[in-house]
Amino acid sequence: MKHWKCFSKASVTDVLKPDKPCSGKDHKVHLSNTVKGTAVQQTNKDISAQRIQRAWLSHMDKTIFQLLKHTIRAAELRVTHQILKEVSPLEAELVKDPSMKCKVRFRFSGETFPPVIVFKIFLHTEGHGYNYFSGKKFLKPSSEAVADACKIMGKRRFCHQVMEEERFFQKFKITDEIDIVTLQDYMQYSSLLDETPASYGGRNNYWRKLNLKNIPRTMIIYDIVHYAESGIISHRLQKEMKYLLQKPRTEEMRKHQLRIVSEARCPSSFPTIQPLYGPYQQQSQIQHLGRRSKRAQMKVEKMKKAYKMAKEKNASVGTEPQTDTSHTKQKKTVIFSSPSSDIMKVEPMSDEELKKEEKELFAWCQGLCINSSPSY
Repeated sequence: MKHWKCFSKASVTDVLKPDKPCSGKDHKVHLSNTVKGTAVQQTNKDISAQRIQRAWLSHMDKTIFQLLKHTIRAAELRVTHQILKEVSPLEAELVKDPSMKCKVRFRFSGETFPPVIVFKIFLHTEGHGYNYFSGKKFLKPSSEAVADACKIMGKRRFCHQVMEEERFFQKFKITDEIDIVTLQDYMQYSSLLDETPASYGGRNNYWRKLNLKNIPRTMIIYDIVHYAESGIISHRLQKEMKYLLQKPRTEEMRKHQLRIVSEARCPSSFPTIQPLYGPYQQQSQIQHLGRRSKRAQMKVEKMKKAYKMAKEKNASVGTEPQTDTSHTKQKKTVIFSSPSSDIMKVEPMSDEELKKEEKELFAWCQGLCINSSPSY
C-alpha cells in the first residue's frame, strides 16, 4: 500500500508540474512583439507603395515634359503663323511680312508643373536699332504740348497719368532713359517697356500665355497641351507617343518628329481615353455596358410607348385647324390619321342639324342647373 501511494503521488506530481512555467509577463511580451512586427510590415508596405507612386508620377512628368518640348519646337519652327493667326490676325500679318524681320519665341513659364507655354514677338534690326515713338517721350514738361494735352484729356485723367508715372518710378526706380547708368539698368528698362501698356509709354510687348483655344485642333500640338492640362490622352496621340518619346538619333528623325506633331490631320478622330491616374468617377456617372434584364427592357418599352403617345397627341393638337369665329357651323370628319398629322373633311352643317345640336346643348345646360340648385 505504501508503495502504491508513493507511486500515485509521484505520477500526479509529474503530470501537474510543467517543464517550463510561463508567466503573464512573458505572454504580454510575446503579444507586443507580434503587434510591433505587424506594424513594421504595414509601414514597409506603405513606404514601398509611396516609392512606386513617386516613380510612376516622375515617369509621367518626364513624358509630359518631353512632349511639351516637341510642342514648343514645332510651334517655333513650323506652325508659328498658324498659331499667331489664332491669337491676333493683325500681328500674324506683320510677322509674315519679310521686311519686318520678326521672330516669335516660345518658352515655358509658371511656378508649378506642368508649365504653361508663353510667347513673345522680337524684332531683329541687325544692329541698326529702331525708333519707338510714344507720347511720353515727346510730351516733355517744358513743352507747350503738355498744357494742350491737359486740356484735351481733362484735369482728372491728366492727374491720374502723372500719379501713375510717379508710382512706376517709386516701384521700379528705372523708368526713363535718364535713369540708365549700367547695362543691367538698360536691360531692366527694356523689360519694363515691354510689360508697360502703350497708354503709359510702354511697348506692350510682354510674354503672353498660349491658351488651348489658340491652337488648331487639327494638330497633335492641341492633344499634347490638352493632355498636359487635363490628363486625358487622345487616340492619335497614344498611337504616336512611343515614337515621339524616343531620343532622336539623327537630324532626319528629329525633323520627322516635329512634322508629326505639327501635321494637320482630320479633326474627326477625337475620341479620348481616360488614363489610369484620372479623376475618380462617381457611381452615378458610370455607364453600365452589360445586357439589360427583361424587366428593365419591358420598362423601357413602356416608357417609349408613353412618349410616342404623348408626342402624337401634341402633334394632333398642333395640326388641328382653328375654328371659325363666324356663326356658321362646320362638320369635321377624319378621313386619314397618322402619328404626325390627320387629314380631315370639313362640311357645312344643315339647319336641321344645327337646331338639333342647339336643343341638345340647351337640355344639357338645364340638367346642369337642376343638379347644381341648392337644397332647402
